[in-house]
Order: sequence, then C-alpha cells, then structure tokens
Amino acid sequence: MTDAWPTEIRLKKDKKTLSIRFDDGSAYDFPAEFLRVTSPSAEVQGHSPDQKKTLGNKRNVEIMKVEPVGNYAVRLHFTDLHDSGFFTWDYFKRSGEAMDEIWSQYLKDLEAKGLSRG
Repeated sequence: MTDAWPTEIRLKKDKKTLSIRFDDGSAYDFPAEFLRVTSPSAEVQGHSPDQKKTLGNKRNVEIMKVEPVGNYAVRLHFTDLHDSGFFTWDYFKRSGEAMDEIWSQYLKDLEAKGLSRG
C-alpha cells in the first residue's frame, strides 16, 4: 500500500488519457487502453492469477466518466461499457511506476494468444 495521495486527477479532452499527480511529486499519464486492459475488475483479473484475461481490440477505447469511490479510488466508465473496476490510489501509483513493464508484458501476452490491439 502506498502513502502517496493524489492531488490532481484529470481526464484529457480527447478522453484517451487520464493524468494523475501525487503529493510526493510523481505524475503519470495513463492511456485509456492501458487502464482498460489492466482493469482491477474481476472481469479482467479473475479471482486468481490463472483466471486473468488478456483483452484485445481496446486500442480505441475512451474514458467516458471518472466517478469517485469514497476517499480511496475512482470508477472509470469506458466507451466499451466496462465500469466494474475500482481504481485505487495504490493501483495508480504502482501501475505508474511499472507502466513500461506492464505494457511490455501485455503486448507479449497479446502476441502469444494471437490477439491484436485492434
């Protein structure tokens, strides 16, 4: 769990990037596609590591709405109608720090499964 707290969460006008700044000075720009395919929802993550799904055809997904969930997360509403994941501050901090590694592994998983970004 991170102690970093978001100071700004901003959906860019193109609805394809969510920018988050933290009180420790770190800042990350998350592509909507990245957030959709790594959603912390059970639909994507499953209920155990062997149930995790690799989603293809999400290149053009956009974020329609950012909805606060208490003081610890947001729910993102995507144009493909996915809205079941709670994106916690810890998720954003950890994913931001490891974005390149996470994205690289996602691309490898797509290729291994014969899927495309769409």
